[in-house]
Amino acid sequence: MKTRIFASLLLGTAVSLSATGFASAQDKTVKIGALSDQSGLYADLGGPGSTLAAQMAVEDSGLTAKGWKIDIISGDHQNKPDVGVNIARQWFDVDKVDVIVDVPNSGVALAVSNLVKEKNGVLLDSGAGSSDLTNKQCTPNTIHWSYDTYTLAHGTGTALTKSGGNTWFFVTADYAFGAALERDTTAAVEAVGGKVLGGVKAPISTADFSSFLLQAQASKAKVIGLANAGADTTNSIKQAAEFGITGSGQKLAALLLFITDVHALGLKAAQGLNFTETFYWDMNDGTRAFSKRFQERMKNHIMPTMVHAGVYSSLLHYFKALEALGGNPHDGAKVVAKMKEMPTDDPLFGKGSIEPNGRTIHPAYLFEVKTPAESKAPWDYYKLVATIPANEAFTPLDKSTCPLLKK
Repeated sequence: MKTRIFASLLLGTAVSLSATGFASAQDKTVKIGALSDQSGLYADLGGPGSTLAAQMAVEDSGLTAKGWKIDIISGDHQNKPDVGVNIARQWFDVDKVDVIVDVPNSGVALAVSNLVKEKNGVLLDSGAGSSDLTNKQCTPNTIHWSYDTYTLAHGTGTALTKSGGNTWFFVTADYAFGAALERDTTAAVEAVGGKVLGGVKAPISTADFSSFLLQAQASKAKVIGLANAGADTTNSIKQAAEFGITGSGQKLAALLLFITDVHALGLKAAQGLNFTETFYWDMNDGTRAFSKRFQERMKNHIMPTMVHAGVYSSLLHYFKALEALGGNPHDGAKVVAKMKEMPTDDPLFGKGSIEPNGRTIHPAYLFEVKTPAESKAPWDYYKLVATIPANEAFTPLDKSTCPLLKK
């Protein structure tokens, strides 16, 4: 009798576990957290626009029409790693968020990436630049979309050095992103025979770049590399013009420039700047269609940046992976593994793939800002200088320091 009871209990447990597994496989609920700088120097390049891009991805995925329930919440990390981690922890522990998107500011992103691994969630980062996210600090739960410091360095840094700008001085944002961008650009410059004469660190969100720019001017370097982003980039460009730096023969290299930065500067101030991006609204019919819908729905009517584009595209691919899995397993590593198995293909970045280290691979582009006379319509700001093939735009796998590749 005891044997029969024990067997019955085992059978009951097996049926229960089987039912639980079936329910999990059929779970069609998703919660997205858009974690960004909502009000500071990166608000235009990410911020509310990233939340909108996430909403558009949900709509365009078609999943809600198939019975899925998808919710989006947003948070402001204020460019502080501790704030970002606290928000993310609340989202995972209390709000049951599955995936975090955007996360500009590499210091915040690297900290959040570690927490996401601990909580076995998913991080789809299109806002931060540090190539460390898919190199020495990679995790099985993080995918890095859009761009990174390797892309910027080997696009802009290599091109300007080859064209005669063979001496450099850096004005660098004093946090993880700036350090990674200066490091990667230095490597790119030196690889083609250039020389770095020096550099100076500037606090993030500083209003006065005068002392840093004067040091750069005094270096006599042919190129002043601005290893910063957002309002820091636009402020340093404006102040460089006021000091007559570019008029004296030195060239500014905006190592990370967004279309919102060009819009804020105006073509008169921004004309002639060379920079690398992976998305531009006016590239083709697919980018134009998305961008016009996005612009109509944004309160300030800006065109999308490559960060916004990355939020949209990464979520579309995430949703495809969930469908392929038959539901949401609420297992971040499992979902990311499925995303890596599937080729990427969307109207904004085209066809691509995700490397084992979590790096999304697609082409990048070297652009130059048009002169006022060359611009024929609002937001007609860029002209294409060169296309960087997907296999050259990001860190080669054989040079990646990602621990996942050693397994």
